[in-house]
Amino acid sequence: MTEDNPHSLDANEFQQITNVSRETFADFQTWNNLLTHWNKKINLVSPSTISNYWLRHALDSWQLTPLLPTQPTILLDLGSGAGFPGLAAAIFYKNIPDSHTYLIEANGKKCNFLRAVIRKLNLPATAIQARAEQVPDHLQDKPIDIITARAFAPLPKLLTYSASYWTENTQGIFPKGKHWQDEVEAAKQDWSLSLKTTPSKTDLDARILLISNLQRKK
Repeated sequence: MTEDNPHSLDANEFQQITNVSRETFADFQTWNNLLTHWNKKINLVSPSTISNYWLRHALDSWQLTPLLPTQPTILLDLGSGAGFPGLAAAIFYKNIPDSHTYLIEANGKKCNFLRAVIRKLNLPATAIQARAEQVPDHLQDKPIDIITARAFAPLPKLLTYSASYWTENTQGIFPKGKHWQDEVEAAKQDWSLSLKTTPSKTDLDARILLISNLQRKK
C-alpha cells in the first residue's frame, strides 16, 4: 500500500502481497484492462473504484483463494457482477483439472462481460444469466462444493437465495463488511449453521465467513 494512501494498492504491491505466478498476474492485468474498457459503456463497478482495482477488487477477491479446496471443485458465484470474486476463483482453478466455476448474474450486459473475460483468459468457467434464487437447468442435481458471493445481499437473503444449491458437503465463503456480526445474528433466526471467520486483508473491520452444515430451522 502506498505511503500517500494506505487504502490503495498498485499492481506491483498486489503481486508482492499475494505472491501470484506471472501467469495469474497477467490474467488480473488483462481483466483490469477489459473492466476499464467495458465500464465506460456499462456500469460494472463504481467508476470511483476503477483506479483502486488492485485493492478494492483484485486483492479483495484473491484473498478468498487460500480458503478454497485445491482438489477438483465445483464453485458457484452468486450475483457475480463484474466477476468479483467468481472470476478470481476461476483463475485460481485454471490449472486444477475437472474444476469449474459457475457465475450467476441476472443482468445480460454484465453476463456478456463475464463471458468476454472467460474467453480471453481461457477460464474453466460458465456465466449464466439467471436470478440467484433460480436453479438453471444444467445445474439441477449438480453437487456444488463452494458457494461465494461478494457485496450481493445481506446474509439472511443470501442463504435463502442459495438454499437450493446446498448439500451436506457444501461450504459458503462470503466476505462481509463491518456489520457482519449483525448479519450472522439475523441469519441464525431462520438457519442453523456452523460458522468460522477469518480477518479480511482489505478492511480491518470486515471478515470472511465460512459457513457449513446449513439447515433451515423448523
